[in-house]
Parts: sequence; structure tokens; C-alpha cells
Amino acid sequence: MKTQKAIYQSSLPSNTRNKLVLRRTRKRFNPKIFINRTIETTAIVSLLFTGFTGAGAMGCWGMEIAMSSRNWQHQKNICLGMMLVSFSGFLGSALIGASFSIQRDKF
Repeated sequence: MKTQKAIYQSSLPSNTRNKLVLRRTRKRFNPKIFINRTIETTAIVSLLFTGFTGAGAMGCWGMEIAMSSRNWQHQKNICLGMMLVSFSGFLGSALIGASFSIQRDKF
């Protein structure tokens, strides 16, 4: 996204003095915005991953009941473990985001 700023300069020669001068300005890197967006993205991705692994665990649980196989029990435990890790990632990123917002608001 490019932004342009209109500037009237009186130091220009008289024949170009009434013309509008467009000058490009560069966006500066803001680490606070970068950190906030990273935390927000981490929270969203970890919630999505939690949902997908939860659905996978439910499917493996159904297959374990239908087939009475130890392989499906192992797969179910793997999905439940991944679900636990991704949900704890969501909770951690939400906690960090909340602490940054409290620190910014100066409570």
C-alpha cells in the first residue's frame, strides 16, 4: 500500500509555484504492530489447528470402537496430544496479547 502526501512548496520557481507536488513517503516499521499481528495470527492458527486435531481424534475414536484396533487408539492419542499442545499455544498467545494490551493501557 503506497501513500502519497500533497505538499505545497513556496520555494519553487514562480512558474511551478501553483502546482501541487506529490512526494512519496515511506512507511516505517513499527515493532508493536508486528508483535500484535504475530500474536493474533498465532492465536487464530492454534485455534484452527485445535479444531482440526479434535475432529481427527473423534474420527480415530470412532474407528477404534468400530474395529477394536490398537493402531487407532495410538492415532487417537497422537491427535489428542497435538490438540492439547495447540490449545495451550492459543491460551499462551491470548495471555501474552492481554498482558501487552494491559501494559499499553497503563492499568
